[in-house]
Amino acid sequence: MATNRLDEPDILAPFFSDDDEDPNNGSSMTLVEHLEELRWRIIKAVAAIVVTSIIAFVFRQYVVWFLELPLPTKQADVFGGKLIVTGIMEGFTTFLLISIAAGFILALPFVLYQLWAFIAPGLYEKEKKYAVPFIFIGIGLFVAGVALGYIVIRYPVEWLITFAASNFTELISAGSYFTFVAFFMLAFGIVFEIPLVLTFLSKIGLVTARTLRKKRVPAHIGMWIAATFLTPGADPYSPIFLGVAMSFLYELTIIFIRIFNKEGQEAEAEAEA
Repeated sequence: MATNRLDEPDILAPFFSDDDEDPNNGSSMTLVEHLEELRWRIIKAVAAIVVTSIIAFVFRQYVVWFLELPLPTKQADVFGGKLIVTGIMEGFTTFLLISIAAGFILALPFVLYQLWAFIAPGLYEKEKKYAVPFIFIGIGLFVAGVALGYIVIRYPVEWLITFAASNFTELISAGSYFTFVAFFMLAFGIVFEIPLVLTFLSKIGLVTARTLRKKRVPAHIGMWIAATFLTPGADPYSPIFLGVAMSFLYELTIIFIRIFNKEGQEAEAEAEA
């Protein structure tokens, strides 16, 4: 890594150095070098997303077929089993947006690696050993959330389509359908990152496993009540799926805090004693 430049003030020194600097990290970077490093990391991440988006665009027919599976059979038979478009550009832009979304998901591991490579030099060795597991666990949880969202989405879609079927003829445009599917699945993916967020908050002392254990019963009741309102449909399956997932994530958070915040657990035990 580049050495210090004596003729340039290191404005970011308070953020990237410390009095107790890690002896294994003897080098530092100037402001210009930090910005140059960040620029190249962003370029590499964007390039990866562009490449995977192009690949997804090549196989767009299979991606669209996969995303259309949650549609009810009756609706799929309308207009020869095809969604409608209302503008000359909507078909192309829909394919383009679907490809970019799929490309981002495919490139997510590489994007997170670039983020890790940028911040790693500023971490202590004891912090680095937790960062890599956090990245892989975060990817796994996000994929699990998206997968669960895909399983659940068929129930609210069917309910929303049939809700006013006796009064209106539902003509679903490709843009509205895929936008709803994308946001629904993305929401599940983000919700599944909550254990890592709470684990991070525990590392800085804002949350403790003891507090989560004490609030376990009211927390589970509140999450199941929230699940009945958060799912956009009156079917009985979506709240059950979401409620089970949220309860699982709550218990998983307690386990993560025990594993990744042993110092906090020891301090908590001493305080209780």
